[in-house]
Amino acid sequence: MPDPNHPNIPNSANSGKRPAFAKATAGRPGYEYLTCYMLGLVIQELTEEFTKRWIGSPRRRMQMDEASRSNPQCIAEGFTQESLKGYIYLTGISHGSNEELTKDYIRFLKKENLPIWPKEHPKIREFREFRVKWTSSTSLNTPTLPNSPTESANMLLTFCNMEGYLLKKLVDSLEEKHKTEGGLTERLYRERKRHRGY
Repeated sequence: MPDPNHPNIPNSANSGKRPAFAKATAGRPGYEYLTCYMLGLVIQELTEEFTKRWIGSPRRRMQMDEASRSNPQCIAEGFTQESLKGYIYLTGISHGSNEELTKDYIRFLKKENLPIWPKEHPKIREFREFRVKWTSSTSLNTPTLPNSPTESANMLLTFCNMEGYLLKKLVDSLEEKHKTEGGLTERLYRERKRHRGY
């Protein structure tokens, strides 16, 4: 269970609260409780499968795979930073990587003359109902990639949009925490004052 006093845990619903599947996930680092981290791993796994199936260009495949990997990696690296400023910076990179991947899926659908389904589409509603969770100590409830490139790309585009929203909330909560509690310098100053007794 993440330490609630860890300086890099923001005060939000996406802040790393211990999930219902607590016994199987006991001992995880705090960032693995973040919904945006878990969803990022799902997007990474599905993107690597997607690019193998439907992206012919090795360069494009590598770019999409790298963007999908960068997202959860930067969240993990940011969480271990001593300063909130470093966490905010790396979460921003994660957000940028997700935006890049979002555009890749839009580009794929347009290039292949495939429809981008609107939010009102029944399948999009179904995709948006997905809630990521740990199903064992090592596995997430990653959905099966559909056999249709249209459905697969729209599913991953939806997940990327959901991820973008979560990452924006995380950045906002970290910035608010930095504003109200200060960063590493301020925290060290308070600890020095407490140690000296004035």
